[in-house]
Amino acid sequence: MKHLLFLCLGICLLATSCKSTADLSVSKTMNTAESQLKYSLKNHTDKSTYPRSVNADGSLHAVSSKDWTSGFYPGSMWYMYSYTQDQKWADSAAAWNAGLESAKFHTHTHDLGFVLYCSFGNGLKLTENPKYAQILLQGSQTLIKRFDPKVGSIRSWDFGSWEYPVIIDNMMNLEMLFWATKYSGDTKFYDVAVKHAETTLKNHFRPDNSSVHVVDYDKTSGNVKAKKTHQGYSDESAWARGQAWGLYGFTVVYRETGDKKYLEQAEKIADFFLNHPNLPEDMVPYWDFNAPDIPNTPRDASAAAIAASGLLELGRYSAKGSTYFDAAEKILTSLSSPAYLAKPGTNQGFILKHSTGHMPNKSEIDVPINYADYYFLEALLRYNMLNPEK
Repeated sequence: MKHLLFLCLGICLLATSCKSTADLSVSKTMNTAESQLKYSLKNHTDKSTYPRSVNADGSLHAVSSKDWTSGFYPGSMWYMYSYTQDQKWADSAAAWNAGLESAKFHTHTHDLGFVLYCSFGNGLKLTENPKYAQILLQGSQTLIKRFDPKVGSIRSWDFGSWEYPVIIDNMMNLEMLFWATKYSGDTKFYDVAVKHAETTLKNHFRPDNSSVHVVDYDKTSGNVKAKKTHQGYSDESAWARGQAWGLYGFTVVYRETGDKKYLEQAEKIADFFLNHPNLPEDMVPYWDFNAPDIPNTPRDASAAAIAASGLLELGRYSAKGSTYFDAAEKILTSLSSPAYLAKPGTNQGFILKHSTGHMPNKSEIDVPINYADYYFLEALLRYNMLNPEK
C-alpha cells in the first residue's frame, strides 16, 4: 500500500526526506479536513451530483458528472483513505466514483484527466481494481480524439468564437495519457501527450515565463491565430491558477519523459510565481498577478494549493529543490491557518476558504472550490512523505 501511495503522488521512492522548521502540523490539518469531508457526506447524499462550491446565498453548489470538477470530490476521499487507511473512505470514494463512469465516453471535453484520473486513477493506484483501469483506458481513447496533428494539441473547448482553442489548464490532463501507454503498451497516448506539451511549450509562454491562458490556432495551417485570456484580467496578464497549472503540468511531463526541457520550463514557471513582486507574504496569490486593484482583490487558494503540490514534486528533480520545498511548506502553513482553513461544520463541508474561479464572469469569487481541497490534500500528503517527522 505504501508503494502504491508513492506512485499515486508522483514522488520518487528513493528520495531522501526534507527537513523543516515550520509550524505546520499535517496531522492536525488532516484531522480538520477529515471532519469537513464527514460533514459534507452527512449533508449531501445525492450521489448523482458532486459538491463543487458555495452559491452566493451560502447554499451548496453541486454539479453533475459532466462538470469538469466532478472527479475532485471522490478524489479527495481517496486521498483521505491513503492517509487514514480507514476502509470507510475507500468505500465512500468508490460509491462516488460510480456516477462518473459514463464520462469515459464524453467527447465534448478535454477535462477527462480531471474527471477520471483524479477519481478512478487514484482508486486504481490504491486498490488495483481492474475495472478502474478499463475505464481509464477508454477515457484516454476518448480524449485523444480531440487531438489534431496539424495543430499538435488537444482541443480544449467547443464553445465560443474560437477556431481551435487550447488552454494552459489542458496540461493537467496529460498524466492520464502517459498512464494509458504504460498500461496498454500503445505509444499513441504517450505521443499525443508529448506533442501537446511541445506545442504548449512553444506557444503559451512569454519572455518573462508567464503563461498565456488561451492560444487559438488556425485549423488549416496549425499556426497561432491569437493569444487571449478567458479567466484572467487581460490577454497580457498572468492569471494565477494558470501559472499553477503550467508548473504542475510540466513537472509531470518531465517525470514521464525525462526530457530536461520540461524540467527547465517547470523551474521557469515556479521562479516566476515565487519571485513575482505581487505575490503576498503568505504566498497565497491574488487571482491574477496583474489585477489592477491589488491588494484589494480576492485571493485564489486553489492556485496556491496546486502550486504547492507541484513545487513539492518539482523539488525532487530540481537542483533548486530546497527552495521549492521551503516555498511549498510556507504555502501549506498559510493554507493550514485559520485565515484559509475552515472550521469543522462550516463552509458547506469544504476544507479551504478564499478561492476564485472565474472573476471576469463574476463566478465563484472568494468561495470554497473542490479542486482547491483536492490539491491541498495531495500537497499535504506529499509534504508528509518528504518530511515524515511532521
